[in-house]
Amino acid sequence: MRYIVLMAVSLTLWSTAVSAQTGFTAKLSDDLAFTKLVNEVSFYRNTDSDFNQRGVTLQVISINAFRVFTDFSFEFTGDFNWDLDLYEDYDYYLELSIVKPISGPLSFNYQQIHGTFMGGTIHQFGVRLSL
Repeated sequence: MRYIVLMAVSLTLWSTAVSAQTGFTAKLSDDLAFTKLVNEVSFYRNTDSDFNQRGVTLQVISINAFRVFTDFSFEFTGDFNWDLDLYEDYDYYLELSIVKPISGPLSFNYQQIHGTFMGGTIHQFGVRLSL
């Protein structure tokens, strides 16, 4: 699991360093390309409804398109929390997705979800309508 997180965070930081422009494309050929879409790293201080301190969160979001003979996108979302939960010092929630456009706004989506509270990996298969 640590390797998946490290790879996703590394991809986010690498693609951000490659270009500061949204939509940057590295095209190696008609069949091989990489397009940077969204790569964000955020840091939050958390409070509850009464504004009591509830720890901090590091959030990483990375959405990048790539072409290996056909178009795909890779999406990574990770929330890493310290002292947010009343019973745990640290917890995390991760989503790793591969999205394959089908036609127009319709895509096929495979997603893996990991988290400290999940009790194991969840695999999701579905369709996405992008509006």
